[in-house]
Amino acid sequence: MWKVTLHDSARSHKMITSYNRIAGQSVERLAALSDGIFGVAMTLLAIELHVPARELIHHERELRQALLAISPELLVYLMSFLTLAIFWVGQQSQLNHLRRSDIRLTWIHLAFLFAVTLMPFSTKLLAAHHSYRTALLEYWGNVLIFGVMLYASWGYATRAALIKDDIPPEVPAAVCRRIIIGQSWYAFGAVLCFFSTYLSMLVIIAVQLFYILSPWLRLPNTEDAPTPIDNP
Repeated sequence: MWKVTLHDSARSHKMITSYNRIAGQSVERLAALSDGIFGVAMTLLAIELHVPARELIHHERELRQALLAISPELLVYLMSFLTLAIFWVGQQSQLNHLRRSDIRLTWIHLAFLFAVTLMPFSTKLLAAHHSYRTALLEYWGNVLIFGVMLYASWGYATRAALIKDDIPPEVPAAVCRRIIIGQSWYAFGAVLCFFSTYLSMLVIIAVQLFYILSPWLRLPNTEDAPTPIDNP
């Protein structure tokens, strides 16, 4: 009976190992799931925006004042949309350079997507309490999870030889360096909340606009130059 138990245990372990080897290999399914979650998160951001109540507006001046009153919410919405857009580009850039995935890399990206689903909550919290440092630091914590998971995913994919063979050897280190620099700027913006939460948000948006506009600001390269992988 003891031998049978040991045999069953070894067989069960072999089945688990075999499952882990075949699970989560589809990069296409992972990209499709990511696109759907990002799309829903971006839509939820807009749902939280509310126009001024019609019964309270009787003149142009009152409408302008009402719009000015909700400007912090619009600023937070802009910041959150840019955050999701930048990290979507970063994740898709990584996925596009993978030969395949595996179960460990899939779970890393699922943790990344968990942070995406939190973004509407972080946005709503900051929009409602934009003058409080705690709300902005919680928002920054959400962004930090983005960066940590992207860094972990690329580092693991590189070590596990999951990236395509045609990527130049200097690219993996450049991707990690870009993520660290981007997160450092986000951290700098978050620290500014101890002086002013509005200043903090403006700096973060400025950093985001730099990442978005930088491809147009660079000098044109030769056609044979390798295309860089964008990551926040």
